[in-house]
Amino acid sequence: MTPALSPSRAADFKQCPLLFRFRTIDKLQGPPSPAAARGTLVHAVLEHLFELPAPDRTPAAALALLEPRWQALVEERPELAAMVEEDAELTQESWFAGARTLLQQWFDLEDPTRLEPAARELYVETELDGLTLRGYVDRLDIAPDGAMRVVDYKTGRSPGEAFEAKALFQMKFYALVLWRLRGEVPRMLQLVYLGNGEVVRYVPDEHDLRALERNVRAIWEAVVRAAQTGDWRPRTSRLCGWCDFQEYCPEFGGTPPPLPEGAGLIALDPARSGQASPDEE
Repeated sequence: MTPALSPSRAADFKQCPLLFRFRTIDKLQGPPSPAAARGTLVHAVLEHLFELPAPDRTPAAALALLEPRWQALVEERPELAAMVEEDAELTQESWFAGARTLLQQWFDLEDPTRLEPAARELYVETELDGLTLRGYVDRLDIAPDGAMRVVDYKTGRSPGEAFEAKALFQMKFYALVLWRLRGEVPRMLQLVYLGNGEVVRYVPDEHDLRALERNVRAIWEAVVRAAQTGDWRPRTSRLCGWCDFQEYCPEFGGTPPPLPEGAGLIALDPARSGQASPDEE
């Protein structure tokens, strides 16, 4: 059994141990949302756009990828099409219009004809004292001098100051994994917010990443304690208002489902708890 942690699951535990339990052990899933599905589609278009020769990476080419990428997603997850059709406030045209707006916003922020990513949707994994750290990087750019830039697309709006640390935690997590894998700290971490056209850049250093390493170890020790004791108590915050699992949460009058047999192993074993998918990261 190899313990493992992704930035999404680490962030879940930091936010609320009970949320971690719901997603990792109970395998609860919130209802698919139009915004999340649109985000998955836009990520897919931006990934496949770079398969074209640089001069062909135009706004028109990106928009032309929307329909085939959507069909590919629907083949994998038919519930996505049903979600759009059943939403009384949406039409398929208005939903696609939102995706087109996000793509056009991206072209205002970056010029893909001048970019040659080293990797897209890159799976990264490393070991930290017996703990596997892993995740998916939207885009990795490498300069001629070898400097790495880690890029993550966000289809929402940039967060306020109170929530910015959560987004940077994810990026620093990727930087830590890449540092351990390649022996060099990434030069730049870049969050591209398509919802309001803002780019947030952060320059990490070894001090940052060593501090994050200590933080990740502490998170994992807390996960192990919770798995051993079965104590997955909720932690309330302003984020509770967006939680999909309020009906199961004692803080909202709900009752969690019974812990599955072997719940401690499910929490610690990536083969049983599942690997985060790219859109989860």
